Amino acid sequence: MSELHETVETNRETFAPGASPTAQQSDSSSATGTGKYVYCIIREEHQRDFGKIGIGSHGRVYTVHHGDLAAVVSDTPIVIYDPTRENVLAHEFVNETVMREFTVIPMSFGTVFRSEEDVSELLRSTYQAFTDVLDKMRDKIEFGLKILWDRDKVVANIENENDEIRRLKDEITRNAASSTYFARMQLGRLIEAALEETSNRYVSEVHEALKPVAVASRSNKVIGDRMILNAAFLVDRARSEEFDERVRDVSRKYEDLLTFKYTGPWPPYNFVNIKLKLEKAS
Repeated sequence: MSELHETVETNRETFAPGASPTAQQSDSSSATGTGKYVYCIIREEHQRDFGKIGIGSHGRVYTVHHGDLAAVVSDTPIVIYDPTRENVLAHEFVNETVMREFTVIPMSFGTVFRSEEDVSELLRSTYQAFTDVLDKMRDKIEFGLKILWDRDKVVANIENENDEIRRLKDEITRNAASSTYFARMQLGRLIEAALEETSNRYVSEVHEALKPVAVASRSNKVIGDRMILNAAFLVDRARSEEFDERVRDVSRKYEDLLTFKYTGPWPPYNFVNIKLKLEKAS
């Protein structure tokens, strides 16, 4: 399974002074005017209105156009948005709503432009790049899959299957009083090596099972000691039910040892990277 990752870059200075997609705080009193909050890019020639589902005051979400490209936006004070749960969920909700009807290029949370003209200029200046990405992402959606394991159960399973580990553990147990520090250290190293091998095998088997029904996958950093897989899968919309069923089949196979956390469908967040190179505002 390939790892597909599309990048769109622009040098156009369009952000409000001080604003960025990774802003940490919000202060509506600092607003210097009305800007445009951009959620995603779609291919659409005609004006669309998605209703009052926008971020912040939940303003009207509509489209700004250049040719057959459109940015999905809502009016906003020119502020730095705090990535609170409420704000992030509102941002995601708009993208999920638009995604039901369109292929989307999702923008980063907190992307604020100063004016409609700036949004149109972004579409004009990156028209070909956006068009190429939309072609490649056409009718594709993303699913997230995290896998966690019960370490104690996995270790017990390893001890039952690995003769060397089982013999050494039995020897240490029988001779608890005289067992050497070296023997215990050796057992620990054997178990850790077996855990790593087992984790890699589980992850490989899951990827192999999902490979026939996915276009691409991307592995992200695992979080905590229990997680062994944190991955995103790009799937053709027409095969989403087939992908769902394949995930269910794999999860049933490992239900005694592994916990599957399956999310989606999402816009292709992990497969499109929008890099806006900011310049100092005049």
